[in-house]
Amino acid sequence: MKTNRKIVQLSLISLGFFLILITYFLYPKIVKNKMSEKEIAKEETFKTESQEKLTNTFEALEYKGLYNNDNPFIVTSEKAFILEKEPNIVYMTSMHVTLLMNDGRSIIITSDKGIYNKESFDLIFENNVRAVDGKTTVLAQNLELLTSEDYITAYNNVSLTNNKGSLQADKIFYDFNTKRYRISMFDNTKVKVQLIK
Repeated sequence: MKTNRKIVQLSLISLGFFLILITYFLYPKIVKNKMSEKEIAKEETFKTESQEKLTNTFEALEYKGLYNNDNPFIVTSEKAFILEKEPNIVYMTSMHVTLLMNDGRSIIITSDKGIYNKESFDLIFENNVRAVDGKTTVLAQNLELLTSEDYITAYNNVSLTNNKGSLQADKIFYDFNTKRYRISMFDNTKVKVQLIK
């Protein structure tokens, strides 16, 4: 009888360990694999749906036009796409814009990605933005050039350098006509400016 009890107890303990192993080691792997398969299926469905919503994709794209009716500009990008629901909006990567001003200056703006509105000619730049007009260089994470305005708005980690000095701010407005800057911070901290004599 004692040996039978020992066998039953050992069997129950072995079964308990086996259930613990299954519960804590095997079952999570099975669930994880099933979830991964579902996520992969969802991701593939999303990719297919989003690709269907694209009306066109382009490589080495170039647009030409007039800014404020008298300043020619050229917009280029390595790759671009247009969504079906927004046919006038072009989403671009490696965006490069050249603006030719009336006073002979060329303003060149580049960024990792951006948006160009074919109808309004508005330009929005994102990530590693660099704007250069020969004398002044502006670096930022975001920059907007709206045709309804006569200025560029650069914001998020803005750094401006020219022959008169340098400054860092959260936001800078540059007026094309007056060639003046309006500088601000998002909070009440001071703008850092270094002037060179």
